[in-house]
Amino acid sequence: MEVITLNNRKYKVIENYKDALNIPGLEESLTDYFDDFDYILGDIAYNKLRLKGFNDKNNKNFRPLNDIATYKDYLKNNCAYGCRWFLISEIKD
Repeated sequence: MEVITLNNRKYKVIENYKDALNIPGLEESLTDYFDDFDYILGDIAYNKLRLKGFNDKNNKNFRPLNDIATYKDYLKNNCAYGCRWFLISEIKD
């Protein structure tokens, strides 16, 4: 399991499809908006990184739109076909 640190938080890398994870680029894009999410998905198309937050159902901020169980549907329906992408989850102590 690969562990990375971003903004003083630890994350485990769940998937890094086509070596999409670029830590300096992610640090530039990551804002405190994502602090309440259990997972962060990043997709890259046309050299642009987009981020999307997802939660487990037991998270108090859970909304069906951000259900981690639907991340593959999100990739299929909202991302460029065959794009590079990654999924990380925060390690909570």
